[in-house]
Amino acid sequence: MILFLLGWAFFPFAHANAAEFQTIEVKPILEMTALLKAQDADRDLKITLDDLHQKRKITPKFDLKDVSGKVYTVEGTYPLSNLLQELKLASDRNEDAPAHLRGDRIFENPVARISRLIRDDYWKGLTRIIDRDHLVQVLGDSKVKSKLRYLYVPADDPQAYTYYQKAAAEMPALKLKVVRLPKVITPDYVEGLAGKHGLLALKLGEPYVVPGGRFNEMYGWDSYFEGLGLIVDRKIDLAQSMVDHLVYEIRHYGKILNANRTYYLLRSQPPFLPSFIRAVREELPDTPATREWLKESLSAAIHEYTTVWMGKARLTETGLSRYAGDGGGVPPEVEKGHFDAVLATLKTKAEREAFFRNDRAVRESGHDTTYRWRVDGKDRCADFVTVDLNSLLYKAELEIAHLIDHYFDGSFKDGDRQWTAGEWRKKAADRKKRMLALLWDSKQKLFFDYDFVTKKRSQYVSATTLYPLWAWDPEHPETRLLSESDQHALAKAALAQLEMPGGLAATAEKSLRAFGDLKHERQWDYPNGWAPHQILAWIGLEQSGMKPLADRLIYRWLYMITRNAMDYQGTIPEKYDVVKRSHRVFAEYGNVGTEFSYITREGFGWMNASYQIGLRRLPQDLREKLDRVVPPEWIRFTIPSK
Repeated sequence: MILFLLGWAFFPFAHANAAEFQTIEVKPILEMTALLKAQDADRDLKITLDDLHQKRKITPKFDLKDVSGKVYTVEGTYPLSNLLQELKLASDRNEDAPAHLRGDRIFENPVARISRLIRDDYWKGLTRIIDRDHLVQVLGDSKVKSKLRYLYVPADDPQAYTYYQKAAAEMPALKLKVVRLPKVITPDYVEGLAGKHGLLALKLGEPYVVPGGRFNEMYGWDSYFEGLGLIVDRKIDLAQSMVDHLVYEIRHYGKILNANRTYYLLRSQPPFLPSFIRAVREELPDTPATREWLKESLSAAIHEYTTVWMGKARLTETGLSRYAGDGGGVPPEVEKGHFDAVLATLKTKAEREAFFRNDRAVRESGHDTTYRWRVDGKDRCADFVTVDLNSLLYKAELEIAHLIDHYFDGSFKDGDRQWTAGEWRKKAADRKKRMLALLWDSKQKLFFDYDFVTKKRSQYVSATTLYPLWAWDPEHPETRLLSESDQHALAKAALAQLEMPGGLAATAEKSLRAFGDLKHERQWDYPNGWAPHQILAWIGLEQSGMKPLADRLIYRWLYMITRNAMDYQGTIPEKYDVVKRSHRVFAEYGNVGTEFSYITREGFGWMNASYQIGLRRLPQDLREKLDRVVPPEWIRFTIPSK
C-alpha cells in the first residue's frame, strides 16, 4: 500500500490513499530506528532536505510496518519528518508498548500542523513556574556557569524568601543557595556577583513564558509579543499572569528587566507594558477582581514610565528618551571571547568604559547587536534618542490615557497623585512635536534616530522607521504622528529598502554597505528578519489604511516559516535570513530553535506568536494559497496512483 501526498488541491486522489491510513498499530522504537537508518543521511536525528543533498542519494520513501505485518509506504520528506515526530511522541508515551499511529497527523496540512503544535504543545513547552516543584527546570542557565545554583529574592518579599529557603533545605541535592537582595541594587553589587549569578524570583507559583533554548527566563519585550500570541490562542490567563510578573518586577526590582537573571538587574528592555495591559484587559470580564487587577497594573506602568524612561539616566536634553543601562565591564551573559577583538583596540580605561556604556544601551534596546548606531568606527547607542523607544513611549502615553478614560472615568488616583487622561494626551502631544522635529526626515519620508551629542540625524534605515505607523490610537485620528499621505509615503519609502522575499529585513542593505566591508555580521541587521518588527509593521500598516501591504508582508513571512518548518522537521527559530528565506543564520550567537533531535518541543516564543497572529490577520484567499504550498521534493519523488 503506497501512501503519499502531493498537494491537496492538485491531486484529489491523495485524499483516498491517505484515508486508508487512519490509525495503525506500530512498534515505535523499532520503526523509528529503521526510519532513521534509511533516511537520516547526515545523522542529526532529523529528516530534512539536507538528507537528500548528501553524497549518499536518498529517495524519501519508507515502508512502515503494522504489527499485523501490513506494509504502508510513506513518501516525501515532509510526511517522513512528521512520521519520525509522531513515532518519537508515541515512544515517549510508552517506550516498550505498541502504539496507535494517526495517519491524519503524518499527512497533516503543514499550516494547520504548525499552528496546532504552537497552540497545543509549544506554549506548554515554553511555560515555566518558579516554585518548589519546578526549581530544577527554571534554574538552568546555559549562559553562565557556577558551582551552586543561585536564586535571588527581593528584599521586600520576605514570604518568598522563607518559602525558597525551606525548599532549599528540603532538597539538598539541588545545591540551591537562596540569597536576599539588598534594598538598593548598585553596579558594584552586580559586578560582585561574578561566579554567583542566578535566577531572580518572580511572582510565586504563577506561570510565564520564556523565549526558548538558551533563553530560559522571562524577557521584557519578548513577553509582549508572546502575550499577543497567547491571546490569539485564547490562553488569556497565561497572558494575564505574564503582566503580573512584569508588574512584580517593577514593584520589586524597580523596572521591567531585560530578563529575570541577576546579570540583567541594571537594564530594562523596550517598554510595551501599557499596550500589554490594554490587550489583556479587553479580553477580561468586567468584575471587581478585574478592576483591581487593572488598577494595580496601571499604577505599576505609570511608575515605570515616570521613574525609568523619564528618569535622569534616560531622559535627554531633547525631551526625548534614550536607552541606557547601568553597570560596567563585560556583560556576564556573553560567550567567552566575544569582546576580545574589540578590547584589544581600547587603550584606556575611559575608552573601555565608553564602549561598555554603549554596549549596555544596545542590549537594553533589544537590538543586540547592530551597526545602526555606529559613528566614526564606534558604537554609540547611548548618544541617540531612537525612533523605536520614543514611538513606544508615545504609544504608552496614549494607552495610559485610553485606560484612564475607558475604565476610570477620565481620572486615576495613584497613591497621592491624581492623573487625568488629558494629562497623558498632553504628554503625547509634546512628544509628537519633538519626534517630528528631530526624527522625521520630510524629504526622504523616513524616521531616523537622532544623535543628540553631535546634533545630527542618523541616515541608517531600520525597520523601526515603521513603528510610528503602529504608535497611535485609531480611536483618536488626531494622534497619528503623520498625515495620511505621509503615512503612505513612509510605507512606500521603507518597503522599497526593507521588504524582502521573506518579509522585512531588520535594516536596509544600503545602510549596512555604507560602512564598507565589515568583518563581522550582526544579527539585528540585513539580511535578517525578526518577529517583533513584522508584527508591529502589520498592525501599523493595517490601522493606517494599508491592509494590502500588511497582507503581502504577512504572507511572505508565513510562507517562509511554513517552508522552513516543512523542509526541516518543524524548525521554528529565533530569526530568519529574509533574503534567502532561510533559518540558516550564523551571525553572532547562531539561531536559537534550530538545534534539536527528533522533534522541537517549543519552537521560539515570539516566532510562534508571529505565526498565530499572522494567520489570524491573513485574508481567506491568501490563507488558502498558503495551505496549497507544495514542497518540490514531493513532486520530484512520486509514485503514480494505482
